[in-house]
Amino acid sequence: MKRIVLGVTGSIAAYKAADLASSLTKSGHQVTVVMTQDAQEFITPLTLQTLSKQPVVTNLFDEKESWRPGHIQLADEADLLLIAPATANALAQIAQGLAGDTLTAIALATRAPMLIAPAMNGKMWLHPATQKHVETLRGWQVEFEGPEADGMLACGYEGVGRLAPVEDILARAEAMLAENREKRSL
Repeated sequence: MKRIVLGVTGSIAAYKAADLASSLTKSGHQVTVVMTQDAQEFITPLTLQTLSKQPVVTNLFDEKESWRPGHIQLADEADLLLIAPATANALAQIAQGLAGDTLTAIALATRAPMLIAPAMNGKMWLHPATQKHVETLRGWQVEFEGPEADGMLACGYEGVGRLAPVEDILARAEAMLAENREKRSL
C-alpha cells in the first residue's frame, strides 16, 4: 500500500477526482484528498471522504490533533503527490514557490514524486506564463499527464485543455509508484 496525496483544484473537471480517489483506494492505496477552496465549489469534501475512506483536508489549519503541522506530515509521508485537476493558478503558485493554501504548502514541502494533470481553457494552457510554469516544474522532475489535445471544453471552446482520461492518470501514477519503488530497492 502506498500513500497518495490527491490534490484537487478549482476546475470543472474536479468531479473526476471522485473516480481517481475511488480507483486508487480500490487498488489498495491510502489516499488523502487535499482540496483547495475553489475545488469545493465543484465537488464536496464529503464525496471524496467517502470514496477515499480518509478525512479530506480543506484548510491549512484543519489538523489540530498533533503538535506536527498536518501539511508537513502529509508531505513527509506521501509516496506520490498527484494533483488532478490542476488549474493554471495552482501551476503558477507551485512554480513560483508560493504556499497560499494547504495543497501548495504540501507541494513545496514534499520530496515525493509529483504528477500533475492540468485542466483549463486552452488559451490559459497555451499562455506563455503557464507554459513557463510547466517548463519550470518539468525542470524539477515534476511529471505531467495531459491535458488532452482535442475536445470540447466546458467553456464552450474546442481544443487543448481537457483533463487527461482518468485511466491514463491512474496508469501514470502506478508507473511512477513502481519506478520509485525500484529506485528505493537499489
